[in-house]
Amino acid sequence: MEKSHQQYLEAYLQLFAYLSSEERTLFRSQLSIKEYTKKNFFFKSGEIQKKMGFVCKGLLRRYYINEKGKTITTGFVKENEYTTDYPAFIQQRPSKYYMECLEPCTIIELAYDDIQEGYTNFKSHERYGRLIAEKVLTIQTDRVESFLFDTAEQRYLNFIKDNPGLINRISLTHLSSFLGIERQSLSRIRSKIAKK
Repeated sequence: MEKSHQQYLEAYLQLFAYLSSEERTLFRSQLSIKEYTKKNFFFKSGEIQKKMGFVCKGLLRRYYINEKGKTITTGFVKENEYTTDYPAFIQQRPSKYYMECLEPCTIIELAYDDIQEGYTNFKSHERYGRLIAEKVLTIQTDRVESFLFDTAEQRYLNFIKDNPGLINRISLTHLSSFLGIERQSLSRIRSKIAKK
């Protein structure tokens, strides 16, 4: 295994300091690491996601294609975040989303069956699942509420505040889709903010 891969795995395992040595050994044996090139997919719409991913390096975009054939970006997944359609993953049903690499990515993978084995054998693994579920729920709720309560300008400002540095890694087309506005409107918002 590459030295960098070993370092990524060890850094990831540090997130689970509460595991006993027995649990840690089992958990470590279940992890694999994979490289993805730009434009590769972690999963596609219609597929059942068999592995949960944790991004060590790179950036992915989650999107779907609506009934008119338009691509709608619903999120970005960067370093130290989980790449998953979690509701579909835990139910092992086909995803409605695509998860595409916008950059070359290094992703730690853990299979669904191994996660279930951990839940069955170790109480602490349930905590791991609960923490991921809470994180995913928070992200989804924040996104829905941003469309209900925030203006387009406020959504843009919140995105910049919550994702420092990410603006330089994604296209304006993907960002405007994520914010639910036309690209020209995003350009006007950026121009207005720059003049303040």
